[in-house]
Amino acid sequence: MTTTIPLQIIDLHDDGFHPLLEITLFGKAFIVVLDTGASKTAFDRTMLFEANATTDILASDRLSTGLGTNSMESFTAIISGMFIGDLPIADFEVAVLDLSTINLAYSQMGHPQVLGVLGGDILMKYKAIIDYDKQALKLKKPRFSKR
Repeated sequence: MTTTIPLQIIDLHDDGFHPLLEITLFGKAFIVVLDTGASKTAFDRTMLFEANATTDILASDRLSTGLGTNSMESFTAIISGMFIGDLPIADFEVAVLDLSTINLAYSQMGHPQVLGVLGGDILMKYKAIIDYDKQALKLKKPRFSKR
């Protein structure tokens, strides 16, 4: 099964472009950045808590790098009930970070707030194909391997 999700490519005013897409989490729609440079999917701590206060956010012993800093306190959460288009995403662990500076920069440029970034963990597992010309992301449901 292949799912095609529309991308919205936003201009970062002479600082490149970011592809955005909509996901559904906890029955609500959110915008995320498609980030091929992020090894792991990461969500904003405040937005995640506001979306579902019952989500367990656990402290991580890892420091996150990137996102304009050398080190950032990191948390994790197990996410269930997420959909990208009509593709259900199996329970998975996300990094939970303070992404308020990114959302502040986005709002100053007139762009929507984002829940976080969709990273290489999801892109690899679901065999992502990114088509910038058609502004679309294609994901394939993984096949279950026999043991």
